[in-house]
Amino acid sequence: VPSLKREMRNLSEECNLEPVTVSMAYVYFEKLVLQGKLNKQNRKLCAGACVLLAAKISSDLRKHEVKHLIDKLEERFRFNRRDLIGFEFTVLVALELALYLPENQVLPHYRRLTQQS
Repeated sequence: VPSLKREMRNLSEECNLEPVTVSMAYVYFEKLVLQGKLNKQNRKLCAGACVLLAAKISSDLRKHEVKHLIDKLEERFRFNRRDLIGFEFTVLVALELALYLPENQVLPHYRRLTQQS
C-alpha cells in the first residue's frame, strides 16, 4: 500500500493536482482498505478511482484534463479505462457517496505532503 500511495502522489504531481486532492484520494483509499475492499486484483483500480474521484470533486478540471488524468492512470497502473470508469462507481458506493471530507481527515495527509515537497 505505501508504494501505491507513492504512485498516486507521483501521478497527481505529473497531472498538476493540488496536495489537498492527493490527500483526499489517500483518505478515500484508506477507507476502502479499512472496509476490507482491497485485494491483489483490484488495488490498482481502487487507487486509480480514488485519485479520479478526488480530482473531480476538489478541483475544477476541464474535460481534456480529466481525459489526460485517465490516460495517465491507465498508463501508470496498467488497467483499462473502461474498468476504471466502472470501478469509480463501485468506489463511490463503498464510500457511501461521502466525497466531501471533514478537514480533520484530510489535514494530516496534507501536512505530510506539503512538508515533503
